[in-house]
Amino acid sequence: MIFEDEPVPGYPLPILPGHTSPGRLERVLRAGSFAVTTELEPPDSADPEEVYRRARVFDGYVDAINATDGSGANCHMSSVAVCALLTRIGYAPVMQISCRDKNRIAIQGDILGGAAMGVCNVMCLSGDGVQSGDHPQAKPVFDLDCMSLLEIGRKMRDEHQFQSGRKLAFAPRVFLGAAENPFVQPYEWRPHRLAKKIAAGAQFIQTQYCYDVPRLRVFMNRARDLGLLDKIFILVGVGPLRSAKAAEWMRSNVPGIHIPDSVIKRMAGAENQAQEGRRLCVDLIQEIREIDGISGVHLMAYRQEESVPEIIERSGVLAGRTPWYPDRDRKLQLHRNAS
Repeated sequence: MIFEDEPVPGYPLPILPGHTSPGRLERVLRAGSFAVTTELEPPDSADPEEVYRRARVFDGYVDAINATDGSGANCHMSSVAVCALLTRIGYAPVMQISCRDKNRIAIQGDILGGAAMGVCNVMCLSGDGVQSGDHPQAKPVFDLDCMSLLEIGRKMRDEHQFQSGRKLAFAPRVFLGAAENPFVQPYEWRPHRLAKKIAAGAQFIQTQYCYDVPRLRVFMNRARDLGLLDKIFILVGVGPLRSAKAAEWMRSNVPGIHIPDSVIKRMAGAENQAQEGRRLCVDLIQEIREIDGISGVHLMAYRQEESVPEIIERSGVLAGRTPWYPDRDRKLQLHRNAS
């Protein structure tokens, strides 16, 4: 998608009426296009080329890249650092902020610092407990939760104030997101929790992995009944399974993961289970895109990042458009000239 008013390809866009950020993700969503986001596995390294190498895998297939913040309570390069590297060359990152490791002073500093670097999307998360990660002896902070973090982010943006009331000289112009999980009990409570996140300031949602489309439809119908779908952009989490054994392990050991028996059976019956996992992901995306109120998918391909282009290409959800990436326009012109 090429925007006619972009000053220089890859630079922040002018903020349109009704928008809160100069970012491409908000532009794509508000334009009504089906958005695709993904996650970059942060390196266990101080080499910036590691970040760029991992980001290049997604070139031309995603509208934004999540920079995870110690996901699973495991230590990696920080979300702020990954975003600094990505914005340096024009990528559109989603900066995840986990409340687990920082108090409100540090978190507000990260929001300002991220916005100053060109981060336009902030994902507000409570964070996994330290007991699930590689430093179980670490002291958790949880000064805030996702709701209070959303409220603080919105106050900084809209009221130009820290939570303390102290004025900001220049407010962060950000698009605020949160996570939701329609696939675990209590099901009836999930749409109401979504409503609370919207009230706190969430503008987009990325869900947990979806392997149960009927359950997703129930959630979406209830959200519609509550009048929520006109207030939020919902991107449904999807991802390829590597094998039936991996799927069994995930649903037994990863909190919040729901994988129906029918999916395990389908994977187990395949001759090439990794290939079947990618095929299943394509099928899910195509089914999800037909649900009214869904604005996109969030493709999480942990340690299978190289499968993202294939899955998006086969799903057809981009409908012929090519999301921006460094040097995209020159390469597209070369391709046109060659053909």
